[in-house]
Amino acid sequence: MAVLLHDLIYESASRTPSQTALKYKSTSLTYAELAQQVDHISRALIDIGIDKQDRVAIYLPKCLEDVVSIFATAAAGAVFVPINPALKAHQVSHILLDCDAKVLITTQGKCRSLKTALGYCVGLQSVVLIDGVDSEVEGMHAQRLIAWDELIANPVAPRGHRVIDTDMVSLIYTSGSTGDPKGVILSHRNMVNGAKSVAQYLKNSSSDRILAVLPLSFDYGMSQLTTAFLVGATVVLINYLLPMEVLNTLVQEQITGLAAVPPLWNLLVELPWPGEVASHLRYITSSGGVVPVETTELLRQVLPNTEIYLMYGLTEAFRSTYLAPDQVKKRPTSIGKAIPNAEVLVLRSDGSLCGVDEPGELVHRGSLVSMGYWNDVEATNQRFRPIPNRIDAIPGNELAVWSGDIVKMDSEGYLYFMRRDDDLIKTMGYRVSPNEIEEIFYRSGLVSEVIALGIPHTTIGQSIVLVATLKSGIEVTEKQLLDNCKQRLASYMMPAEVIFRTSLPTNPNGKVDRKQLRLEVLESISE
Repeated sequence: MAVLLHDLIYESASRTPSQTALKYKSTSLTYAELAQQVDHISRALIDIGIDKQDRVAIYLPKCLEDVVSIFATAAAGAVFVPINPALKAHQVSHILLDCDAKVLITTQGKCRSLKTALGYCVGLQSVVLIDGVDSEVEGMHAQRLIAWDELIANPVAPRGHRVIDTDMVSLIYTSGSTGDPKGVILSHRNMVNGAKSVAQYLKNSSSDRILAVLPLSFDYGMSQLTTAFLVGATVVLINYLLPMEVLNTLVQEQITGLAAVPPLWNLLVELPWPGEVASHLRYITSSGGVVPVETTELLRQVLPNTEIYLMYGLTEAFRSTYLAPDQVKKRPTSIGKAIPNAEVLVLRSDGSLCGVDEPGELVHRGSLVSMGYWNDVEATNQRFRPIPNRIDAIPGNELAVWSGDIVKMDSEGYLYFMRRDDDLIKTMGYRVSPNEIEEIFYRSGLVSEVIALGIPHTTIGQSIVLVATLKSGIEVTEKQLLDNCKQRLASYMMPAEVIFRTSLPTNPNGKVDRKQLRLEVLESISE
């Protein structure tokens, strides 16, 4: 059984070499072909100077070369740093400088956009371009430019540097909702054990065809690769512009598994689903936020035979909980229980266990807990702390990740997400969860997306401002929307204002960016 990340591919290639591993547009790779390309590129990276634990940044849209680069870097004994292709030059520059990348793998177009930024990256020695090197690009940069075809042609180095499962293999940068993105250090063990745990409860097998719609720079997106490669399944890559493209691809590729974030599910559920999807879509999953109950109910209607998994995870511990499909109808607001081989606790600030239905911080312990934040001791010490109530006779300190998310656990052990600790709205002496307000407005059936924000107020602490996008074809005034929901909300929870927008800002992983939205609302108020 695989213990190193790249072994997921090598072992599946040994078992089922002719099985399709990866497909992008009209091109496919079998497991044997994928393993060969991973082997060639890993040795080529060593040829151009990559040493053990060096960082290789990968700034690509989803494509075959993107996946090969990720696993080849791991096979070389180095550390891959996937960068969301939606990020701009200054954001990419921050990541390259922070991780001290030695090699960057990208395209000519993105290389041109980084012309100024790369000038500051003194540790960056080589840039690999998957679409070749032309004279215009060649004259722009001080780094050595190498064409992908040249890199893969004739590697001479032996197989990669020796690593073990506790060595780091990746830096995945958070979306930056609390400041500049931080690099979460993941080991081979973190990623492989994560794949084993998720594949176990999703019941993945070699017959699965998984559609990868999420960025591979997102741990949830990366999970589509690792779980598939663990069991020898097929991954279909897609870079979509319109949600309808996702539905069409489900049919064309006979997809059995689809993972998405709540904003995408909110869009997909409003579209006309092709009837044949239900015959082969075995499961769907959601993570990265709370799915409105109405959205879940509509998905159950559209896909009556498809298993729905509602999940919770954080990059610092990969995946923490899931709600089994047979519980979705009964507990649609729950994030479930701990995934296999993980323990999830609900703790007070002093480290003691919370009682039934008592709000507390979600704390995750186990082999999926990452190694901390790259080059940030202070943030690591704040988020990664010893587990409470440890047995003193056991030497050393096992670290757990303290999520910063407030949850509660019911009498049957099911968890419910309440809010980020810093999202709490404090108004008129009350502490209000924005998720509770948002759920009421989702149930109105009038809004597609909605966010409740606390905005500073001189007399009541914070006033509640609701930002909403209406469903297609719906026309409603602020008063009509508020009147629709006021019977289900306490007076102190009623929004003072509703702002209608055509869309809400999202971070590069597709999740609604509350911090950016709050800044935009504050700016509009001050004008």
